[in-house]
Amino acid sequence: MKNWRKLGDILQSDYAVTHETIEAALAQQSEQPEQLGQILCREHALASSVLRRALADQLTLPFMEKIPDDTDLQELIALLPIAYVREHLLLPLELDEQRLLVVVADPFAVAPINDLSVLFARAVQICVTTPEEIRRAINLHYEKTAGQGSDLQESGSDGGLANLEPADLIDTSDEAPVIRFVNSLLTQAYREKASDIHIEPGERDLVIRFRIDGVLHEMLRPPLKSHAAIVSRIKIMSHLDIAEKRLPQDGRLGVRIAGRDVDVRISVLPTDLGERVVLRLLDRSSEILTLEDLGLADSGLHAVDAMIRKSHGIFLVTGPTGSGKTTTLYAALTRLNDRERNIITVEDPVEYRLSGVGQIQVNQRINLTFAAGLRSILRQDPDLIMVGEIRDGETAGIAVQSALTGHMVFSTLHTNDAATALTRLVEMGVEPFLAASSIVGILAQRLVRKICPDCREGYVPDPQLLKEAGFVAVPAGTKFYRGAGCDLCHDTGYRGRLGIFELLTMSDKVRSGLMANTDAVTIRQLAIDEGMLPLRQFGLQRILKGETSIEEVLRVTQEEG
Repeated sequence: MKNWRKLGDILQSDYAVTHETIEAALAQQSEQPEQLGQILCREHALASSVLRRALADQLTLPFMEKIPDDTDLQELIALLPIAYVREHLLLPLELDEQRLLVVVADPFAVAPINDLSVLFARAVQICVTTPEEIRRAINLHYEKTAGQGSDLQESGSDGGLANLEPADLIDTSDEAPVIRFVNSLLTQAYREKASDIHIEPGERDLVIRFRIDGVLHEMLRPPLKSHAAIVSRIKIMSHLDIAEKRLPQDGRLGVRIAGRDVDVRISVLPTDLGERVVLRLLDRSSEILTLEDLGLADSGLHAVDAMIRKSHGIFLVTGPTGSGKTTTLYAALTRLNDRERNIITVEDPVEYRLSGVGQIQVNQRINLTFAAGLRSILRQDPDLIMVGEIRDGETAGIAVQSALTGHMVFSTLHTNDAATALTRLVEMGVEPFLAASSIVGILAQRLVRKICPDCREGYVPDPQLLKEAGFVAVPAGTKFYRGAGCDLCHDTGYRGRLGIFELLTMSDKVRSGLMANTDAVTIRQLAIDEGMLPLRQFGLQRILKGETSIEEVLRVTQEEG
């Protein structure tokens, strides 16, 4: 080719890769045959995106930064198994009468291009992108085409259940309708970003509901005769006893959905109408949020950062189940996770894997409780300890003693507000003076649903609603918003969630109140007098910013006197 340039020359002239780096890679290439770009990427001398841009330049091909998410590829990918496109890292994008447009990661891979040309009977035009972008697009578009298992309604048996856990639920092609149904149920819940799946037998039919953004939505009503097969399949997947239908059972399983690792916790509860099943989904592949992502105000963020960086003490996060307490603690751990600290956690379950952190899974069957794990951790010379939850007096007592002997302890507590956490510890048997001297701060939180940005509209709320929310005087020019409802938010008007918080700092007045055995209401008022912003007031700030609605803040906060 007349204008052909070597890859090394392109990298040096157009992408600022040094001559020494290229020479070192070429020396490796002479010893062990391998593509120059692969050597540079393996040695971290070159980013994958830069290599693909350089290859596109070398072959005068277009480079695609991002594969469109809204393109309908269902007919094109229906002819290609997901295993094939993953192996060859390619994806067909457009088909017309003369050509097929395909995006590839390796433009020199001729064989699969020829395969597609024969399969679609078209000339193939290629463009280049990164392997990571192709994998993302493959997962997204193949997930859209996953079946919903509707043929289960035509089957009254379990179809020959087998103890099968597929590598990727989207990839399965099992013959048994119940297997396809359970797999597609998990896939649909993951796609809808549901946190829980509820399978509830009734007198005449079976109801399946998803908890999305903290609220349950009815999704399906399969025939009641399919209930036994569905429950048996879930029990087999989670290694529970399928013959036991009289006692509650708890289990867990790990699956892959669209290339993502998802942990599923199972709870089976026998009722008079049959076994109710709840599956809680946790995406292990999702990124851990930072403290900035949580939505704390600047002053609150600085205060929390100062608390968690103390050399010793207890930092508590409180709230009901599903309010994001563990997510907050993980954000705090990530902020402090460096080579200078020895961090160990004891959790039930271990929700995310943290590199460089020792994580212990509670196991009641062998008596590995929070208290037992915490006692063992103290022999490991830790700087920072995270206890998933303080459930009893023994755990609370060990946590306090750990804080008093020079360790920083993070934990959660199930209370409605920050002040109640102090009196709850005293009720567990912790002496008030020990709690007062060991606790450095308490963060209470709730999750409220965000107004859907695609159907958000302004409106004038009812004056009585404003009064109920606590708006004494609405500033002039204030705009209130709500979601009208659209397809993207399932006509709820909400999409996604954000946090509202109240941060109690252990001031001298709060400590004195606790040591005097003052009730939670009085301690709460002392904290407010010291500058604590209550949950409801924090929620009002979210409303004024147009992030959530008045009704949503009222739903998750209690009446504050």
